[in-house]
Amino acid sequence: MSTPVQPSGLASARSFLFVPGQRPERFGKALASGADAVILDLEDAVPLTSKDDARTAIAMAWTNLTGPERARLLVRINPAGTPWHAQDLALLQQLVGLGAVMLPKAESSRAIADIVRVCPGLPVLPLLESAEGFAQLDDIARAPQVLRLGLGHIDLQADIGMACGPDEAELAPARWALVTVTRRARLAPAVDGVTTATNDASALLRDTQRSRRFGFGAKLCIHPNQVAGVHQGFAPTETERDWAERVLAAEAEAGGGAFSVDGKMVDAPVLALARQWLARAASPV
Repeated sequence: MSTPVQPSGLASARSFLFVPGQRPERFGKALASGADAVILDLEDAVPLTSKDDARTAIAMAWTNLTGPERARLLVRINPAGTPWHAQDLALLQQLVGLGAVMLPKAESSRAIADIVRVCPGLPVLPLLESAEGFAQLDDIARAPQVLRLGLGHIDLQADIGMACGPDEAELAPARWALVTVTRRARLAPAVDGVTTATNDASALLRDTQRSRRFGFGAKLCIHPNQVAGVHQGFAPTETERDWAERVLAAEAEAGGGAFSVDGKMVDAPVLALARQWLARAASPV
């Protein structure tokens, strides 16, 4: 089991919105987008020639952020073994109140241990993006300070040489592995990967509903207009809410005895599911 981290609102966040670290004029807009969490990116969204600029921009913007804003922020650093990793870790030490750090290309617990050494207590969200990462999944999930696991399925496809169809059925084993290891390590629900179609609301909703069916609790976003769709996709449908309300009403009426809803017996797992759905329904869309 992973070492517990400090309580974090990021454990229940449904939407994680990326913003390039070298674009500080977008930080406030991202925080105001309705996203539960915002990721200041030092990795893929930043050109190789702009890594220093991105670190400087984040450090300068930090003093103007409130405590609650800082708590909603993550920084995605560059992977271990890259020329920028050590400088990224040094930046993290300056960011008082940072919500979490996102570690891309996570392939062992050693890189997480380096973060723990530099920033004790800072929650870590490793991204699984390679065959080696999945081979070390148990070790990564149980590393100190790990809060949630994330899926970087675009990089994973490239690493393995996959050619996924539109429904990404080929990635089902990876998604299953991530959510089951999450449960075994007692982590907050896993975070699914991005939908690359930024103007296709139906594709986003379909992808998010698939995430929910698998047991993910959140999804990465690459554009502010995806946030509302992600929240909608993780919310129970009206039919599900109605069913859950009737289940709990029937439980109260039964007074602890056996009962059924819609002709089906209700037991403890069904009650737990009904409560989960109503809890999700209470979250703002």
